[in-house]
Amino acid sequence: MSEKKVEHQRIQWGKSGYFHHHHYQHEHPGEEAPRPKNAGTGPLVEEGSAFLSLTAPAPEATPRRKEHFDVIIVGAGQSGLSVGYHFAQRGLRFAILDANARVGDTWRNRWDSLRLFTAARFDGLVGMPFPAGRYSFPTKDEMADYLESYAKRFDLPILSGVRVERLSREGDLYVLEAGERVFTAAQVVVAMATYQKGRMPEFARELDSGILQLHSADYKNPAQLRPGGVLLVGAGNSGAEIALDIAHADGWRGAAFAPVYLSGRGTGHVPFRINDPLTRRFLVPLVLRGIFHRLLTLDTALGRRARPKIISQGSPLIRVRPEDLTQAGIERVPRVAGVRDGRPLLDDGRVLQVANVIWATGFHPGFEWIELPIAKDAHGDPVQWRGVVPSEPGLYFVGLHFLYAFSSTMIHGIARDAKHVADAVIKRLDAARAKRTPRNVGARNSHPALAT
Repeated sequence: MSEKKVEHQRIQWGKSGYFHHHHYQHEHPGEEAPRPKNAGTGPLVEEGSAFLSLTAPAPEATPRRKEHFDVIIVGAGQSGLSVGYHFAQRGLRFAILDANARVGDTWRNRWDSLRLFTAARFDGLVGMPFPAGRYSFPTKDEMADYLESYAKRFDLPILSGVRVERLSREGDLYVLEAGERVFTAAQVVVAMATYQKGRMPEFARELDSGILQLHSADYKNPAQLRPGGVLLVGAGNSGAEIALDIAHADGWRGAAFAPVYLSGRGTGHVPFRINDPLTRRFLVPLVLRGIFHRLLTLDTALGRRARPKIISQGSPLIRVRPEDLTQAGIERVPRVAGVRDGRPLLDDGRVLQVANVIWATGFHPGFEWIELPIAKDAHGDPVQWRGVVPSEPGLYFVGLHFLYAFSSTMIHGIARDAKHVADAVIKRLDAARAKRTPRNVGARNSHPALAT
């Protein structure tokens, strides 16, 4: 076939395929070839390699295979592992999805000097004590490694590097989408704290671009900071501990980096030193296991009254005391009210000349990926009762701030919440199976998860 002739061989797309324009012209010179009855209105293209690629039917998208489990847990932190322990002991077919590369990475990614506020005797999960001295305070890396060891010891089915991007519902099943993977389950446990996305005020964007801004979740150590003053916004536990971390850094005091300011309303502090020998043995257990775990709960009038304030204003300082801040040369200043000329403006009208601002101003819940009609409370948290969501049967939360008690976000308080949710999941699974089981089969067919 000559090159000239190829130029005149043209195709026209239609719903029923294509036809050759030049075949008609051989029989009807000078006339345009008629369109087939089902032809579309697509463009004319030259025949050749373009023809081969355009005439090939578009490949259909391969449907994503759905992986089904009885229950799926989202999050492999201490909350998710605690729930997973009960599921594993009871024989459920479940999976734990976690966005991190390794179990414990949430702890590893926190600031370098962080130590737990609770002694090791209170830091173990059910079935495995924390491997350290009873009255020592583990580092964040020791906690991370402990969680990783816990998952391995109980052979928990964790899928790491799987970030759930959407949770929705199709009929009786929940659907979790994570990149190219899709998971389904009759029940889902969201085992994530409400500390997912750092919150910063809108006026933060008005600060001069020369000021380094970090959220406390992104702070690691003083080496990140620029020469000049530092302002910590938020006087809770994180703000106070980070301020001390900076003030105690080698060469910081009296150097170009000073001063260090701590802004915000005080949250109060526990009236004793948690690392004092007598305190660790007597007062700390009283506060943690007595007041935080049993007195301040949703089942007590005192707990119900205290919950809104604790959630909105933060917990009292546990390790740091006001005199610690003063001795370290940290200056307490009023609340940051806004920005003036690119600098932080305080409530008292002062403008601070600082090179760094660290926002320890709390977190958004970060549950935007949950596309379900869940009611939310005044703080933006899902409405639930002890982790069970009444408006979405089969959906649960563990790890929320003051989910049931003040201790709900503390490691020693998670076990109770995890078992309550696990029992609710088992009860629902057993009821669903009972509906599918003939009545004359007998008790031996009860749900395997209830076997002891």
